[in-house]
Amino acid sequence: MVEPEIPNQDTTVNTSGRVEKGSSLGRDAWYRLKKNRVAMICLWVFVGITLLCYLAPLLPFIADPNETALDNKTAGPSLKHWVGTDHLGRDVFARILAGGRISLAVGFLATFVSMTIGVVYGTVAGFFGGRLDAIMMRIVDILYAMPFLIFVILLTTFFGNKLWLLFVAIGAVEWLTMARIVRGQVMSLTKMEFIEAARSLGLGNARIIFRHLIPNTLGPVIIYTTLTVPAVMRLEAVLSFLGLGVMPPDSSWGTLIKEGADRIVTTPGLLIYPAIIFSVTLFSLNFLGDGLRDALDPKTSKD
Repeated sequence: MVEPEIPNQDTTVNTSGRVEKGSSLGRDAWYRLKKNRVAMICLWVFVGITLLCYLAPLLPFIADPNETALDNKTAGPSLKHWVGTDHLGRDVFARILAGGRISLAVGFLATFVSMTIGVVYGTVAGFFGGRLDAIMMRIVDILYAMPFLIFVILLTTFFGNKLWLLFVAIGAVEWLTMARIVRGQVMSLTKMEFIEAARSLGLGNARIIFRHLIPNTLGPVIIYTTLTVPAVMRLEAVLSFLGLGVMPPDSSWGTLIKEGADRIVTTPGLLIYPAIIFSVTLFSLNFLGDGLRDALDPKTSKD
């Protein structure tokens, strides 16, 4: 007697007898994300702002952000200067885009560094557990208790105001929450059957960590990463506003807001326009993070 053919796990058989291909988890998450109109609008807004900032030097209608024109100081919006000029005659819109390149770079790179450190640190702590986990988590608690601004002031005192100090200072604190999130996920994963099966096959700890545990924590990691980028950008803006971040001739959205705040009485546009772009970017990332949370973990969705 010939046994009927059993379809593999990637296919299903419908009522008409036709074999249909299954859908991956990533494809399902993208389908759920596309149904969230707010998240998709925020995604395209954020992509548009990012592309405009980084492609600005290649666009002929965008002025040089460092070109001064003292005979055209604090001018209003015009066809040449879309949102006017500052106190040195520099195009405000071009400076906003130039500042966006630095703010976005700090947000992306510092988040990537903190994500890498936090994921590896939290995975090791959650996988091995015991005394090692206790020691590693106490180190996290100590770093949480460090006064952030004093730490940055000490760094700038010894090394001066340099851009790489932003990555060091921000990276020293932003990976802590990521490590705790990943540790909790790993501690629950280590009790599941597929980890026991991997151990019974004789797989080493490194292979279990990087081939089985870390890929299964990507959902929470991606969600928290989209929320870490705006948090890092806010930290950079606060430091630049206090004079501890990006220094002239470079500029970020934080330094532009600081300059606008100093001249809000005479030229309020110097504060309003960078603040609007900065706020729209942060709101877009936060709403996108909420949409990714619902797409990757539909159990938390309110729908």
